[in-house]
Amino acid sequence: MSRIESVFSQLGREDKQAIIPFLTAGDPSAETTLGLLKMLAEEGADVIELGMPYSDPMADGPVIQEASERALAAGMDVRGVLEIVRQFRKEWDTPIILFGYFNPILQYGELEFARDAKEAGADGCLVVDLPPEEAECFVNALRKEKLDFIALLTPTSGPERMESARRIASGFLYYVSLKGVTGAARKGAYGELGPRIDTLRQAVGLPVAVGFGISSRADVAEVIAVADGAVIGSSFIRAVQNGGPTREGMIQAGRAYFQDLVSAR
Repeated sequence: MSRIESVFSQLGREDKQAIIPFLTAGDPSAETTLGLLKMLAEEGADVIELGMPYSDPMADGPVIQEASERALAAGMDVRGVLEIVRQFRKEWDTPIILFGYFNPILQYGELEFARDAKEAGADGCLVVDLPPEEAECFVNALRKEKLDFIALLTPTSGPERMESARRIASGFLYYVSLKGVTGAARKGAYGELGPRIDTLRQAVGLPVAVGFGISSRADVAEVIAVADGAVIGSSFIRAVQNGGPTREGMIQAGRAYFQDLVSAR
């Protein structure tokens, strides 16, 4: 059982749901990212998504796009992301998912990336622009290293896509709650997602975490009432930036914001 599977299994026994923050590696520096990771582990994050910055993040809204730009300008690359994970893993067991796009992984080498991600201490990978039907080679590389492949499904995903996800996904399923980019405002209550999430659980056989547009304690409360986890990205990054310009200020601002989110559980 992977670390991710173990966390969701334990939460299920406790009738709790996962709180999953996202941050972009290297924004604005590797040192700040490592400090934020440690803070999130201290504050009870169940799983952490660590974004690998990319120059053309097509699924991301302005907040994460700007975070990627800052990280790339500071010199962050895939090897730098893995080094952050390696340093974090010296102290903490909180599962880390590497979140990104396929081009940098392809350039790195799929087998090499999976091997090095495992060595660094990562637990899984979510590749936004790699559909399940085209992911077999990369998934096999991850499976060889006992890493989870977190599949994405959306409001437009039909039975065939669900079946494709069922064959390759592990850990949990990431459900994109809206048609749009990260940080976009959602129309309607998250509680309305209940029947859709039940369908996904049955079709894929994994816990379902919901992401995109979650920006408040109230949003988190609504999501975890019907899903197995809530992913918070753009709003967390924005809160951290509001604590600048010092690293300590950013970490403390992120801590206060995350504590408020966790109190919804």
